[in-house]
Amino acid sequence: MLEQLITAFLTLMEWQNLLSMVIGLILGTLVGAIPGLTASIGISLLIPLTYGMNPLFAFSMMAGIHNGGSFGGSIPAILLRIPGTPGAICTTFDGHPLTQKGLAIPAINLAAASSAVGGTISAIVLLLLAPPLAEITLAFGPPEIFWVNVFGLCSVAVLLGKDALKGLLAACFGLLIGAVGLDFVTGFERYTFGVLELSEGFPFLVILVGLYALPPCWQMIEEAKTTGLGNTGSLFRRHAKLAYDKAKLLSAWIRGSVIGILIGLLPGVGGAAANFIAYNEVRRTSDDPESFGTGNPLGVAAAESSNNADNGAAMIPALTLGIPGSGVAALMIGALTIHGMQPGPELFGEKAVITYGYMWAMVITSIGIFVFGSAVASRLFANVLRVPPVLLMPLIVGLTFVGVYSFENTMFNVYLLFIFGLVGYVMHRLEFPYPPVVIGLVLGDKAENALRTSLLISDDNPAILFTRPISVVLFTLIVLVLLYPVFRSWKERRKREASEVGSRDTLET
Repeated sequence: MLEQLITAFLTLMEWQNLLSMVIGLILGTLVGAIPGLTASIGISLLIPLTYGMNPLFAFSMMAGIHNGGSFGGSIPAILLRIPGTPGAICTTFDGHPLTQKGLAIPAINLAAASSAVGGTISAIVLLLLAPPLAEITLAFGPPEIFWVNVFGLCSVAVLLGKDALKGLLAACFGLLIGAVGLDFVTGFERYTFGVLELSEGFPFLVILVGLYALPPCWQMIEEAKTTGLGNTGSLFRRHAKLAYDKAKLLSAWIRGSVIGILIGLLPGVGGAAANFIAYNEVRRTSDDPESFGTGNPLGVAAAESSNNADNGAAMIPALTLGIPGSGVAALMIGALTIHGMQPGPELFGEKAVITYGYMWAMVITSIGIFVFGSAVASRLFANVLRVPPVLLMPLIVGLTFVGVYSFENTMFNVYLLFIFGLVGYVMHRLEFPYPPVVIGLVLGDKAENALRTSLLISDDNPAILFTRPISVVLFTLIVLVLLYPVFRSWKERRKREASEVGSRDTLET
């Protein structure tokens, strides 16, 4: 194996492959920075073009797009509070408040460093431990996958906001809109009301852009009526510095990377779930959890490290078992097939140079995120802040409508975008959180599929959900998460009572 690793690395160092990684990284960052486009779209467009190319050249470029796309989503999330990719949703929580404090460039630099750390650790794990780690995924059957998705949903709904009830209601709304479309078991339509366009459900891209891209535009229109044209140029500070505790930052990186790797190993769970779980975990263990959501650098570090840590981990079951851990991993299996390669032992035998070369490319492009992100991307994209909001917002609205229309070339998606833009605005005014809606939409379908598959396996016996050790552990964690708001309320009440007693004693004295 060591000889194969060295040979693959030396082969990858040829100038053609280096150029391929650079091109892929730049393209991936640009794709990720455009709201509505993802690394999956970039790779899907590239795959047909790679037919006839040298396999290592093609896979090197795909590695660059994969990692660059994950980082690129953080750029609009930080600058405009619009997540470029689903994995950048948590980055908006603290990234955009940092921009409002004039720390846009340092925030993007931190996102680049965090993405590089998470991606590099994950790629090294992929490089060295792929076959043994793939066996972990075999221990997770449909019951375990169901509880993992429920745990992610409950964690986001209960722990992310100040009001657990509003979080749960928002999550239920996400589950409701996620139930629209064809039933995967029976094939019958659900809640479509005869509308043909809804037979495949609400497009996730449309809902994501509607909830996150349009409400800030409506808010800026409101502000422009009272404050005039305004200018965000004052937020652009080229030499601003971001203060943070290095030990706490390292801890956030480690937590985010480990969670991203573990979630990435689970087929079908995806990086968005890792993103939310890692952010919640770092927030929960912080000395100052109230600072999250107001511009805490650790929030950006946790979100971006977990987001990119999912990349390499998701490829482990894909390469060894042929089970994709993410959408990009599924595309990579298709790319392998096009080049005459099949997942399994063959990849680590006669095709080892190409396989390990691809893994090395994941490592190198992850490191390249830090170089490219800090040296170019942060300074280039941060210039968006020089544009007055009254000009920037109509441009964003126009681009989102054009982008959503081009997604499936139908005006129905444009109407949906406008509707969910209004829904997002109402939720903002009523202080309902967006993330539970998104995570309910993302994980609800996966949880339902895993649940119904489990019941089919057990002949409709629900005991299968509670008799397996991993399922019991996950169920216990879910109960603890749901009880946490009660404990937090009791703790705050005790603290208030102690403060009132102390005040009375002081007055009596």
